[in-house]
Amino acid sequence: MNAQQITLVQESFAKVAPIADQAAAMFYSKLFEMDPQLKPLFKGDMTEQGQKLMKMIGVAVNSLGRLDDIVPAVQQLGVRHVGYGVKDADYDTVGGALLWTLEQGLGDDFTPECKEAWTQTYTVLASTMKDSAKAPV
Repeated sequence: MNAQQITLVQESFAKVAPIADQAAAMFYSKLFEMDPQLKPLFKGDMTEQGQKLMKMIGVAVNSLGRLDDIVPAVQQLGVRHVGYGVKDADYDTVGGALLWTLEQGLGDDFTPECKEAWTQTYTVLASTMKDSAKAPV
Protein backbone atom coordinates (compact mmCIF):
# COMPACT_ATOMS: atom_id res chain seq x y z
CA MET A 1 0.00 0.00 0.00
CA ASN A 2 1.22 3.45 -0.79
CA ALA A 3 0.63 6.69 1.12
CA GLN A 4 -2.17 7.79 -1.21
CA GLN A 5 -4.05 4.51 -0.68
CA ILE A 6 -3.67 4.80 3.08
CA THR A 7 -5.06 8.34 2.95
CA LEU A 8 -8.00 7.21 0.79
CA VAL A 9 -8.87 4.42 3.21
CA GLN A 10 -8.56 6.64 6.27
CA GLU A 11 -10.55 9.51 4.79
CA SER A 12 -13.30 7.24 3.48
CA PHE A 13 -13.59 5.39 6.79
CA ALA A 14 -13.96 8.75 8.56
CA LYS A 15 -17.04 9.30 6.38
CA VAL A 16 -18.48 5.91 7.36
CA ALA A 17 -17.73 6.21 11.08
CA PRO A 18 -20.76 8.45 11.83
CA ILE A 19 -23.06 5.71 10.50
CA ALA A 20 -21.06 2.85 12.03
CA ASP A 21 -24.06 1.00 13.50
CA GLN A 22 -25.98 1.19 10.24
CA ALA A 23 -22.89 0.17 8.24
CA ALA A 24 -22.31 -2.83 10.50
CA ALA A 25 -25.94 -3.93 10.14
CA MET A 26 -25.68 -3.59 6.36
CA PHE A 27 -22.44 -5.55 6.35
CA TYR A 28 -23.84 -8.50 8.29
CA SER A 29 -27.05 -8.51 6.30
CA LYS A 30 -25.05 -8.68 3.06
CA LEU A 31 -22.64 -11.26 4.49
CA PHE A 32 -25.47 -13.62 5.46
CA GLU A 33 -27.18 -13.01 2.11
CA MET A 34 -23.96 -13.96 0.30
CA ASP A 35 -23.39 -17.05 2.45
CA PRO A 36 -26.18 -18.07 4.87
CA GLN A 37 -23.93 -20.82 6.24
CA LEU A 38 -21.88 -18.16 8.01
CA LYS A 39 -24.73 -17.04 10.25
CA PRO A 40 -24.29 -19.84 12.83
CA LEU A 41 -20.67 -18.70 13.37
CA PHE A 42 -22.03 -15.56 15.02
CA LYS A 43 -23.45 -16.10 18.46
CA GLY A 44 -24.76 -13.42 20.74
CA ASP A 45 -25.92 -9.87 20.19
CA MET A 46 -25.32 -8.77 16.59
CA THR A 47 -25.45 -5.08 17.52
CA GLU A 48 -22.58 -5.65 19.92
CA GLN A 49 -20.79 -7.74 17.28
CA GLY A 50 -21.21 -4.87 14.82
CA GLN A 51 -19.75 -2.39 17.29
CA LYS A 52 -16.73 -4.65 17.80
CA LEU A 53 -16.32 -5.00 14.03
CA MET A 54 -16.38 -1.25 13.43
CA LYS A 55 -13.99 -0.62 16.33
CA MET A 56 -11.56 -3.24 14.97
CA ILE A 57 -11.74 -1.77 11.47
CA GLY A 58 -11.15 1.68 12.93
CA VAL A 59 -8.03 0.55 14.78
CA ALA A 60 -6.70 -1.17 11.66
CA VAL A 61 -7.45 1.83 9.41
CA ASN A 62 -5.83 4.28 11.82
CA SER A 63 -2.73 2.05 12.03
CA LEU A 64 -2.17 1.59 8.30
CA GLY A 65 0.86 3.88 8.35
CA ARG A 66 2.48 1.64 10.96
CA LEU A 67 1.23 -1.85 10.18
CA ASP A 68 3.97 -3.50 12.24
CA ASP A 69 2.25 -2.15 15.35
CA ILE A 70 -0.95 -4.13 14.70
CA VAL A 71 0.39 -7.30 13.05
CA PRO A 72 0.51 -9.28 16.35
CA ALA A 73 -3.12 -8.38 17.12
CA VAL A 74 -4.20 -9.26 13.56
CA GLN A 75 -2.36 -12.58 13.83
CA GLN A 76 -4.09 -13.37 17.14
CA LEU A 77 -7.42 -12.51 15.54
CA GLY A 78 -6.68 -14.97 12.74
CA VAL A 79 -5.92 -17.74 15.22
CA ARG A 80 -9.12 -17.00 17.16
CA HIS A 81 -11.16 -17.15 13.97
CA VAL A 82 -10.05 -20.74 13.38
CA GLY A 83 -11.66 -21.59 16.71
CA TYR A 84 -14.87 -19.93 15.54
CA GLY A 85 -14.95 -22.20 12.48
CA VAL A 86 -13.84 -19.64 9.89
CA LYS A 87 -12.37 -21.11 6.69
CA ASP A 88 -10.08 -19.46 4.14
CA ALA A 89 -12.91 -19.11 1.60
CA ASP A 90 -14.95 -17.16 4.15
CA TYR A 91 -12.46 -14.31 3.95
CA ASP A 92 -13.43 -13.75 0.30
CA THR A 93 -17.09 -13.51 1.26
CA VAL A 94 -16.28 -11.08 4.07
CA GLY A 95 -14.20 -8.97 1.67
CA GLY A 96 -17.08 -8.85 -0.80
CA ALA A 97 -19.55 -7.83 1.90
CA LEU A 98 -17.15 -5.17 3.17
CA LEU A 99 -16.62 -3.62 -0.26
CA TRP A 100 -20.38 -3.68 -0.93
CA THR A 101 -21.05 -1.97 2.40
CA LEU A 102 -18.47 0.72 1.71
CA GLU A 103 -19.93 1.31 -1.74
CA GLN A 104 -23.42 1.72 -0.25
CA GLY A 105 -22.22 3.96 2.57
CA LEU A 106 -19.90 6.16 0.52
CA GLY A 107 -21.88 6.44 -2.71
CA ASP A 108 -20.01 8.54 -5.26
CA ASP A 109 -17.03 8.82 -2.90
CA PHE A 110 -16.38 5.11 -3.42
CA THR A 111 -14.30 5.76 -6.52
CA PRO A 112 -12.35 3.04 -8.34
CA GLU A 113 -9.21 4.30 -6.56
CA CYS A 114 -10.93 4.10 -3.19
CA LYS A 115 -12.17 0.58 -3.95
CA GLU A 116 -8.65 -0.50 -4.93
CA ALA A 117 -7.21 1.02 -1.74
CA TRP A 118 -9.76 -0.84 0.39
CA THR A 119 -9.14 -4.04 -1.55
CA GLN A 120 -5.41 -3.74 -0.86
CA THR A 121 -6.06 -3.02 2.82
CA TYR A 122 -8.39 -5.96 3.25
CA THR A 123 -6.06 -8.28 1.33
CA VAL A 124 -3.12 -7.43 3.60
CA LEU A 125 -5.14 -7.92 6.78
CA ALA A 126 -6.95 -11.07 5.63
CA SER A 127 -3.71 -12.64 4.37
CA THR A 128 -2.05 -11.95 7.72
CA MET A 129 -4.99 -13.56 9.53
CA LYS A 130 -5.07 -16.61 7.24
CA ASP A 131 -1.31 -17.12 7.43
CA SER A 132 -1.30 -17.00 11.22
CA ALA A 133 -4.22 -19.42 11.35
CA LYS A 134 -2.13 -21.97 9.43
CA ALA A 135 1.06 -21.43 11.41
CA PRO A 136 2.10 -24.17 13.81
CA VAL A 137 1.39 -23.31 17.40
